[in-house]
Amino acid sequence: QVQLVESGGGLVQAGGSLRLSCAASGSIFKLNAMGWYRQAPGNRRELVATITSGGSTNYADSVKGRFTISRDNAKNTVYLQMNNLKPEDTVVYYCNAKITGKNGIYYSTNDYWGQGTQVTVSS
Repeated sequence: QVQLVESGGGLVQAGGSLRLSCAASGSIFKLNAMGWYRQAPGNRRELVATITSGGSTNYADSVKGRFTISRDNAKNTVYLQMNNLKPEDTVVYYCNAKITGKNGIYYSTNDYWGQGTQVTVSS
């Protein structure tokens, strides 16, 4: 079994900063791309940022220059440093990881999601 456990959400004033963390644990053969997504009530889940196992990053236009994604492969953890937060960043953030598992001689890669963490930015 694989688990993604998120932490770091909370309440902050506009212009402030938060850092989200997401640690993967369990039966992991290889941790591939990881990322952060967010979803407002009634809306589709949208990409915030992704990072490959080699460190290449991709960001949504709305967060470029404000958010930074990084990972610590030794700890199976991905981070999202969020600076200059705006009220419109107020949503639930979800961690995602594409993880390869090994079962006997078979390998399979699946998508896993964290439980979500609420970020609230007050004006």
